[in-house]
Amino acid sequence: MNTITLKPAKEKSLARRHPWVYSNAIEHVEGKPAPGATVLIRAHDGRFMARASYSPVSQIRARVWSFDESEPIDHAFFKRRVQRAIAHRQTMVRDTGATRLIFGEADGLPGLIVDYYIADDESQRGQLVCQFMATGVEHWKEAIVKALIGATGCPNVYERSDVSIRQKEGLEQITGVLAGDPPPATLIAKEGGVRYHIDVERGHKTGFYVDQRDNRSLVREYAGDRDVLNCFCYTGGFSLAALKGGAKRVVSIDSSGDALALAQQNVTANGFDPQRAEWLDADAFKTLRRLHEEGERFDLIVLDPPKFAPSREHVDRAARAYKDINLTGFKLLRPGGLLFTYSCSGAIDADLFQKIVAGAAADAKVDARILKRLGAGVDHPLLTAFPEGEYLKGLLLQIA
Repeated sequence: MNTITLKPAKEKSLARRHPWVYSNAIEHVEGKPAPGATVLIRAHDGRFMARASYSPVSQIRARVWSFDESEPIDHAFFKRRVQRAIAHRQTMVRDTGATRLIFGEADGLPGLIVDYYIADDESQRGQLVCQFMATGVEHWKEAIVKALIGATGCPNVYERSDVSIRQKEGLEQITGVLAGDPPPATLIAKEGGVRYHIDVERGHKTGFYVDQRDNRSLVREYAGDRDVLNCFCYTGGFSLAALKGGAKRVVSIDSSGDALALAQQNVTANGFDPQRAEWLDADAFKTLRRLHEEGERFDLIVLDPPKFAPSREHVDRAARAYKDINLTGFKLLRPGGLLFTYSCSGAIDADLFQKIVAGAAADAKVDARILKRLGAGVDHPLLTAFPEGEYLKGLLLQIA
């Protein structure tokens, strides 16, 4: 069996059940494991620590499959892990046609993301969408797809592994049909009483921001009779939720004309009054400043930008960008107004994000109160031993 032996004292994180082993923790590798091959990990004194997948080029040299020495890594292993993950969602997730079935390390399948879309229209069919972001799940792709189809009964599986992190694993970016038929041009899934058009093949991530479900529900709850501004709106997730909640007016900004076109289709599909929705194909930073200069004011603002800090090297620049949009956001709020603000940058932790937002409030000369800390839903669980899994951070604030 291919074996990794760790340097002295480098087994401590594994003893706490952290699922990653970095290259600088390894003393030597016995054998010549191929990318994705299963390896035994042993402490310097020879103690068994874990079974893991091997990645010869990544700084994360091994990702743990199991801390149980007696558990083999085979087709049955992946069938069990997939079934366990889906059972959690069946118990915990309600009122949605879009669910994250597999969330990587939290489900014992490091590097794997799987979203499941159940079509609202009976003429369409369900769709599984997968991202394989590490050599281990890439190696076991066939077994994983088989397990997913068996556990869900959905025959249609599409791959969206067009993510830059694969390059760090020595893998090419790839998309395409893994099983069944190609996805429709737009699939319609229902969430919280709202029908959303989802572009599985060309949309962001797997086609939809499944992680924001609970936060869309919260916006829907507070949007009644308010003027709402949604920045970086993509296909209008928060905008549609606000319209469903009875917002008087929703102004939405995004720099993608295609995304805005799909957002407007969503308005029509739900029977909302298009006069209540304004769509701006523009740069959000510049538009926020322009709206402030023109004296516009809103009762509820959503700031859900793309990832400003893809790595730690980008933290300082990202912090300035987050402060910029939040500063103008505070200035655009009427007294008593609500700000929903988010960061999906893994390199920006929750404490730093709160400090950035607090600095923006101070510079805007407003008194801001945190009403609620926000994050992803229960289908995005977090391992206590793996804080790196908490990529989405958010705050609901109110100004005096």
